[in-house]
Amino acid sequence: MHPSTHWLFLAGRVLFGGFFLSSGVSHFTQLEGLSAHAGAKGVPFSEVAVLLTGALLVIGGLSVLFGYAPKVGLVALAMMHAFWKLPEGQERAIEQVNFSKNVALLGATLALAVVPTPWPLSLSQIEKLKLPRARRGATVP
Repeated sequence: MHPSTHWLFLAGRVLFGGFFLSSGVSHFTQLEGLSAHAGAKGVPFSEVAVLLTGALLVIGGLSVLFGYAPKVGLVALAMMHAFWKLPEGQERAIEQVNFSKNVALLGATLALAVVPTPWPLSLSQIEKLKLPRARRGATVP
């Protein structure tokens, strides 16, 4: 990775890790409501499940945020999106679409942010080419 992209990479980590950290903390601050919701969905030991998933989110978020054992942290976060474990149906489809969109948007944003400029076929690139101006009185073929 080129040194000029380090701050951008850090910004991506702060946004990404911070999102999961915040979500994990909410598992603790909203334990009662989230446990009731999980219980209604048939999650056994819903309060314990909410506490454990909250802990995984906090650990994963902090890992990404600080760059400490990031592969472990990313695995902890990946386990949070087990939409494939849901039974076939509308809820699974909705969860899969939302997960896919979020991952794609984040990936595209970070990938594009580190692409050197000017981008090919961009206005910036065309301006740098400084196309010669037509001479006064010259005909355009």
